[in-house]
Amino acid sequence: MSIPADDLSRLDHCRHYNPHAFYGRHDGVVRTRRPGAEKVELVTAEGSTPMNNIGHDIWEGGIADSADDYRLAITYPGQSPQTVADGYYFLPTLGPLDLHLISEGRHERLWDVLGANLKTYETALGTVEGVAFAVWAPNAEGVAVVGDFCGWNPTQYPMRSLGSTGVWEVFIPGIGAGESYKFAIETKRNGRIDKADPLAKASEKAPSTSSIVVAGGYDWGDSAWMANRSGDLNVPMNIYELHVGSWKLGSNYNSLREELIPYLLEHGFTHVELLPVAEHPFGGSWGYQVSGYYSPSARWGSPDDLRALIDACHQAGIGVIADWVPAHFPKDEWALGRFDGEPLYEHPDPRRGEQADWGTYVFDFGRNEVRNFLVANALYWAEEFHIDGLRVDAVASMLYLDYSRDEWLPNIHGGREHLEAVQFLQETNGTLHRAHPGVLTIAEESTSWPGVTAPTHEGGLGFDLKWNMGWMNDTLEYFKHDPIHRSFHHGSLTFSMVYAYSERYVLPFSHDEVVHGKGSLWTRQPGDDWNKAAGLRALFGYMYSHPGKNLLFMGQEFGQVGEWAEHESVNWSDLEGWGGEWHRGIKRLVRDIGAIYKDTPALWSQDFDPAGFEWVKDDDSQNSVLGYVRYGSDGSALLAVINLAGASHTNYRLHVPRGGEWEMVLNTDDGVYEGAGNDLPRHVHTGEGNALTLHLPAMSVQWYVHRG
Repeated sequence: MSIPADDLSRLDHCRHYNPHAFYGRHDGVVRTRRPGAEKVELVTAEGSTPMNNIGHDIWEGGIADSADDYRLAITYPGQSPQTVADGYYFLPTLGPLDLHLISEGRHERLWDVLGANLKTYETALGTVEGVAFAVWAPNAEGVAVVGDFCGWNPTQYPMRSLGSTGVWEVFIPGIGAGESYKFAIETKRNGRIDKADPLAKASEKAPSTSSIVVAGGYDWGDSAWMANRSGDLNVPMNIYELHVGSWKLGSNYNSLREELIPYLLEHGFTHVELLPVAEHPFGGSWGYQVSGYYSPSARWGSPDDLRALIDACHQAGIGVIADWVPAHFPKDEWALGRFDGEPLYEHPDPRRGEQADWGTYVFDFGRNEVRNFLVANALYWAEEFHIDGLRVDAVASMLYLDYSRDEWLPNIHGGREHLEAVQFLQETNGTLHRAHPGVLTIAEESTSWPGVTAPTHEGGLGFDLKWNMGWMNDTLEYFKHDPIHRSFHHGSLTFSMVYAYSERYVLPFSHDEVVHGKGSLWTRQPGDDWNKAAGLRALFGYMYSHPGKNLLFMGQEFGQVGEWAEHESVNWSDLEGWGGEWHRGIKRLVRDIGAIYKDTPALWSQDFDPAGFEWVKDDDSQNSVLGYVRYGSDGSALLAVINLAGASHTNYRLHVPRGGEWEMVLNTDDGVYEGAGNDLPRHVHTGEGNALTLHLPAMSVQWYVHRG
């Protein structure tokens, strides 16, 4: 049977929906397209026979019905023959159940069936190894795999469409891990576009943009950590937020494994949170404009290098949280945007499908396949990289249809709530928590949307934790005031307890607060260097005693002077030479706070229970003093006394709920931290009415533990 002219034309132009109908074995004939070959032979168990070049780089040869299997011996000019299996002989690598689940948006291991996956088949003539490629491109006229293995010629390996699912598939024998590839997509209107694989598990290092085939099989050593991991939130959480490439300039997954882990342990951090490690085209986006959701950025090493870093953290007792960005993606022409020539991953209406502020597209959260792509991606990071938590970026931009938009498209009820995005977030949290109960989800959500951390079965979004942006903004606003003016802003600090238990909160001083001209935490403190250092020490003493989990961005632990820049290292030189004593003092304080915090259940075991907090002094705005007791679930109690005035109070009297002895365990004014070093008694005792009389040095915080 010859190839009809119309089909041949479509094959020539990579616009055929079913090249397998003509290539491979059919009715006693084998056809293969081999551009540039000078000779092709058909090899069976009985021997080899020459195939005929019938034009258009297509070779054809007859095969006996009795032949169970065959190979192709291909000779290119100046080369020895290559004997390979014929990929067009094999059945689709996706089954009916896979296709059904993809269409329903319910395939929880999407990365196993889409993208590039190594396959091995046992056949009559022996083992066949190769790569199965599959991609969702429902609007395409034709799709082919291109790479060095075919000279980037799309006519060599066209893919077949698997019906109405929009999935295209082909198996290519004889290639393996390390191959670079893209999908050549023939669009309806704009001709050929070459796209990186949305499900690529590895990518070329920017500025190159090809996807890379990888092999699995990393040998994890964190079984004890994984077995003991749980979703219990009544545990210490002291998070160190970090950008991989600029902790130390040129740092990568491997160098962090050697240098970062001891640093985290020394300073009492329980978790490290990585700014997005998924592949992104522009380093200046810090990873928040993702092009490869399943591909760790090649800037900093291989996928297994990242696994090794996470593995080592776990073996050292450190949890790993990764920033995750399902809110938007960049418009680069080789990536997700207009993937098959039409809006696909993005909503087609720009009033929903574009975020003008960021110059990005917004996912079409109401489309099954898109929702599946993202939900499966969350599962992927937990399953394949043992991530302990996902911090979800820019949740507010997903929840509101009018978020930073002059023109917006209302929901079906006429409202501004993005109902499909709400459903997506609920599904992600519910699915991830079911499949991986110990993995946390953390929302960066800057509005008063109700129930962010409420269970999905109660109508909440289902996050475990939410960044407390209100506390962060109020606190930083307060601390920038000169102490002489702070009495007028006292409510900025006490207000946080009005809503402290409305959600389960993380207290974040994140990367966003030390960029774009905002200044560092250091430069926001008023006064000279002594006062700036005292202010920062007091800020951390207040933060770590306030209900909620804790997060510091790299460099803040020693009061870095300058703003963060992704192309520069953390300014470790601040710790050196003249003036370095202030920063060394802050660093030592953070180290000691980390140790005390982990050993003191009162500071974390009832973060989300009103029974864990009691004011003892909240109304002394004149003296800028706060006092409260934190209670542990074990019955322990810690008193935090905070003096943010510019003057000391030498005989300050307050009443505490428990009588007896209180032992001071932290004084941010201690001389070892380069404070004033006032000689404060280590042990104090209550008098009549459980009153304590304390010396409160200026700009300082003291913690006292009740000893009975």
